[in-house]
Amino acid sequence: MTAPAAAVARALHGASPVPYWLDEPDRRPAPLPALDGDERCDLLVVGGGYSGLWTALLAKERDPDRDVVLVEGRQVAWAASGRNGGFCAASLTHGLANGLARWPEEIARLEELGARNLDAIGATVERHGIDCDFERTGEIVLATRPHHVAELRDAVADAEAAGLGGLTFLDRDAVRAEVDSPAFLAGVLDRDGVAMLHPARLAWGLLRACREAGVRVHERTPALSLHTDPGAGAGGPAVTVRTPRGSVRARQVALGTNAFPSLVRRLRPYLVPVYDYALMTEPLSADQRAALGWRGRQGLSDNANHFHYFRLTADDRVLWGGYDVVYHYGSRIRHAYDQRPETFERLARHFFETFPQLADVRFTHRWGGVIDTCSRFSPFFGTAHEGRVGYAVGFTGLGVGATRFGAEVVLDLLDGARTERTELRMVREKPLPFPPEPVRAAGVGLTQWAMRRADETGRRNLWLRALDRTGLGFDS
Repeated sequence: MTAPAAAVARALHGASPVPYWLDEPDRRPAPLPALDGDERCDLLVVGGGYSGLWTALLAKERDPDRDVVLVEGRQVAWAASGRNGGFCAASLTHGLANGLARWPEEIARLEELGARNLDAIGATVERHGIDCDFERTGEIVLATRPHHVAELRDAVADAEAAGLGGLTFLDRDAVRAEVDSPAFLAGVLDRDGVAMLHPARLAWGLLRACREAGVRVHERTPALSLHTDPGAGAGGPAVTVRTPRGSVRARQVALGTNAFPSLVRRLRPYLVPVYDYALMTEPLSADQRAALGWRGRQGLSDNANHFHYFRLTADDRVLWGGYDVVYHYGSRIRHAYDQRPETFERLARHFFETFPQLADVRFTHRWGGVIDTCSRFSPFFGTAHEGRVGYAVGFTGLGVGATRFGAEVVLDLLDGARTERTELRMVREKPLPFPPEPVRAAGVGLTQWAMRRADETGRRNLWLRALDRTGLGFDS
């Protein structure tokens, strides 16, 4: 049943156009001073999201004497790290199916490393006393169309065939006993592989931990350019990054800019910035919670190509996001793109169609933000400038957890260390680059159309099958 337009408009009226997670003036750290002048350090980290924060913190944990500086163009967590759904997944491969398709021979190791990484995030939260509502709830992937049911059964069978456990198929009655919606036909429960958290508070807690470890942090300090100093000695500063009012000379640089244009220009064809959107409801009443069930508080998402993700917050609001994935010609990134009324209306309509028992609920926040995607849907890694610059990019929406693993890989690569991480084919290989414009925009548009058709029919057309064979893809 389609939700009435008037009800959708009423529910969205007055919703604040800011990310819910960042709307905490009493908790948000005071801005840190911008860099004014020239500095030197052992390691410069560019970017104050999860990638940069984890890299800086782990660098100090590995070597407390290492002099580390972090520069952030605006304020820590203002971008994807403070705008996401707060799902912290163990998967390093954007889901088991993607990992099995691309690295079947090492999927068991990748799953093990991902589980250890999620455990390490929980341990860091506890060790540093980070108040970010970290909760190991697990996740249910839902079938909302008949062909999804068979796909989910196959997913459990594929995991078992690969020697991997932890997934449980839920039929219609079982899944509706967990969360009640007439839209849910079946589900797959992952009990241990996903945690829920408050994403901005995690970033702010990591910032505090970095500063307590001795990392020097400069906010409102965009990195404008990067170059290798000619004739730099092996032990001295070798790379200079220029900022609006100064520079940093460092022996090594770790890039954590993700969706934003990389200082290493040859990386730019491998990444596409796309916009994702979310709504947050007002807190649910006790009666509304009872009508939903959802006692396990699991994270939820459906199995479509254009999928929704949704979850409960600590104060029983529902975050409802996803579905639209918006690319702007020329890989443009603009503040104005954070708001998209037609997407918010579509999301609200889908929400009420999924949960008709919440027909009177209103939304308090609406927001969007840019994420980085690459053609294999999962991060890739490497170095530049003769090994002095390291990067991990392309997280495609699962960076809340995988950025910590990416930070470990970057530090391994910068140290020239041979580890169980650097030996992975996933780490050693690069995805295929996206084509230049105008072919890029045309390809993204055609792929999105084909994905919508596949959601309706359950069949991948010739275009999607061709992309599958070449290893290209587009996702969020």
